[in-house]
Amino acid sequence: MAKELIVEPRARGAAAARLLGDLARAGIRTVYARPSAHTRRHKLATMHESPGADMVVGGSSKGAGRRFRIRSNADIDGLVEAAERGLPFAIVEADDWKIIPLENIIAKARTLIYASASSPAEVRKMFSILEIGVDGVIFPASSAAQAREALAGMGAAKLPLVAARVSEIKEVGDGERVCVDTVSMLGEGEGILVGSRSNFMFLVHNESVGSSFTSPRPFRVNAGAVHCYTPAPDGTTRYLSELESGSEVLVVGRRGAARRVAVGRSKIERRPMLMVKASAGGQTGGIIAQDAETIRFVTPGGRLVPVTHLKEGDSVLVHSVPAAGRHFGVEVAGEQILEK
Repeated sequence: MAKELIVEPRARGAAAARLLGDLARAGIRTVYARPSAHTRRHKLATMHESPGADMVVGGSSKGAGRRFRIRSNADIDGLVEAAERGLPFAIVEADDWKIIPLENIIAKARTLIYASASSPAEVRKMFSILEIGVDGVIFPASSAAQAREALAGMGAAKLPLVAARVSEIKEVGDGERVCVDTVSMLGEGEGILVGSRSNFMFLVHNESVGSSFTSPRPFRVNAGAVHCYTPAPDGTTRYLSELESGSEVLVVGRRGAARRVAVGRSKIERRPMLMVKASAGGQTGGIIAQDAETIRFVTPGGRLVPVTHLKEGDSVLVHSVPAAGRHFGVEVAGEQILEK
């Protein structure tokens, strides 16, 4: 069974209805809420004490799960015994000690284990306990951005990528570019989204492909010029110049799957630079990157194209959304902005 983030919506009335739609579009499949016309319209499964929920919590029905407050080993034994009697799932609630009790429960109980988390960082921790992790985490959220941040922590966030047609390539002289060295090994098709506009970013591939002149560095992305944007796991944007050891970035695969990765080092050096512009869906954006063969874009078919071999008319993968104003990286609803 795939790991799942279950969001408990923290909104009421019309705001709650909007939030459910936003959560569904963000990739959430189950919410901790009563079944309603809104959950059915957005095809969201429900977990709740209500008898009509898809996953009923409490009650006497055979298919219902239970909450367990874990304060001692005796409580763990009670959960394990209930699992042996056919309990379909358990929601574990712990006070001070959380990691060790959950390790013991995951190792012993033969049922689905769900835990609660209050922050995206705690979500990530719950999913990595004993390397196996719990089966699901219940996470309260008042916005889709909070849910996406938590999803990124478990490697389940999605940032849709589309094909963009390259319209211009131009040498712009020397400038400072940023190499982002992460603490993780990046795979084929993975990179970082980078762009001169916050709503139009190119997928820049990692340096896992070596050559007769360079060794593979699968932890590195030669991302772009210091002024360029990249998305952060919390839904904000960061300038590449701001990244440093301990910062976090989103690593994105060519199918849009995003995961949260820490930066081990950021290396800024002066190099010859190229400007690339492209268009997709009525939007146009650009990137300024180092003029070198190790900087590669990704085509819709998954082929890697060095920036030095890119031609006008080529197609590359980008993340493009409608323009919105931002203040210190935070999107400002309703504010209009023009970036050139």
